[in-house]
Amino acid sequence: MLRHVTAGIDGSPESLAAAHWAAREATRRGAALCLVHAWEWHPRPAATVPADMSERAVAEDLPERVADSMRAAHPGLQVIGQALADSPVSALLKAAEQAELLVLGSRGLSGVAGFLMGSVSQRVVARAPRPVVLVRVGGSTADEHFSAPDGISPDEIPGIPYRDLVLGLDTDRPCDELIEFAFDAAERRGSTLRVINTFSRPPDFAAADRIVPVSSPELRAEQEHAVAAALRPWCEKFPEITVTESITEGRAAEELISASAGAALLVVGRRIRESRLGTHLGPVAHAALHHAPCPVAVVPHS
Repeated sequence: MLRHVTAGIDGSPESLAAAHWAAREATRRGAALCLVHAWEWHPRPAATVPADMSERAVAEDLPERVADSMRAAHPGLQVIGQALADSPVSALLKAAEQAELLVLGSRGLSGVAGFLMGSVSQRVVARAPRPVVLVRVGGSTADEHFSAPDGISPDEIPGIPYRDLVLGLDTDRPCDELIEFAFDAAERRGSTLRVINTFSRPPDFAAADRIVPVSSPELRAEQEHAVAAALRPWCEKFPEITVTESITEGRAAEELISASAGAALLVVGRRIRESRLGTHLGPVAHAALHHAPCPVAVVPHS
């Protein structure tokens, strides 16, 4: 089967931003780009459907037009366009099963409002069997790289070093899938990998007739040991990657969002679990997807 990165498209600016990011990622991976457009038949076609065309014809035209645009913008990249007669969530989840990575778009908002992630994206991210990257509208190749010198041409931007990658690591549940994804992404870009770990100081506890305070330095030392242990085999597997570790007392979401400013990619995990309400995103991944200013990769793990 042909290795590929998949982007969900619907003709919106955010989906086109996702397609361009996916094209660059496919190039980094030496893989093809697959563009998936989901459509559903309606008894009464929308007013946007021309009278001389069927809904199917209109739906199949979109991925072909976007594919042509991607081929022109990314010479040498193999691009496949697909129109699937299915609901968007179902179509994207099926497409994700066959892809190395699924890329979706998000509409940007101003100020503290963060970013708008549609209901389709939320459900897909929460249920996809493969990593999903959410890309902000308005992003470009230049945003992935450090600032270019004045006078440099757009063609020269890919030669500028990539910005750092940020990994949110929970030492209570370290997982190989998450860590490997981050190291692999950093290797493909030649980026520094910044690992962010946070901890909370538990309440003081009673011993005999006195209150024994919990020492933050001791907790920090324990966390540093746990982080080093979790990363050690991956640092050995990827010896060329520069890794920095930031271990702080605080809230994980706040630290990750702050660290992601100026990053090329933020990588967070999502535990594969079912609840009475179905699959869902954890609070850290949810906050990152809504507020991190850079693209966010959500990696499912057990």
